[in-house]
Amino acid sequence: MSEEIRVPIESDADTVIARQVGRDVALRLGFTRTDATFIATAISEIARNITVHAGAGEMIVRELNEDDRTGLAVIAQDEGPGIADVAAVMREDYRSNLGLGMGIWGAMRLMDEVDITSRPGGGTTVTMKKWCGFDEVAAFLDHGT
Repeated sequence: MSEEIRVPIESDADTVIARQVGRDVALRLGFTRTDATFIATAISEIARNITVHAGAGEMIVRELNEDDRTGLAVIAQDEGPGIADVAAVMREDYRSNLGLGMGIWGAMRLMDEVDITSRPGGGTTVTMKKWCGFDEVAAFLDHGT
């Protein structure tokens, strides 16, 4: 693993910075512009969750090198109220009374891997990974299924 970039998340302005960091790192690593946009959008969704539900937190963007493949990890951490039912918020039909976007479910559709750990009263960590060269949309279009 190489360096990591940390972005404090306390406002919508911080979300814009985190989006740009994610997009820049993705493009530097060789991701397509489409995948870089997917990464930036997933960052936006999770950063919004931080500001709406926890008030503040942090996003960490880092390069991944595992099993002869390159990727990008985004780790979002907060010390907010936590999520009582992680399985529920990961369902497509879940909607928060506070959110306007697609949140965790949307991020799950844009990234290759999403893991959530949360403790009620103890904060939440969302770890998202996207792998270079693994383009689910392109695979779908190529195979027509």
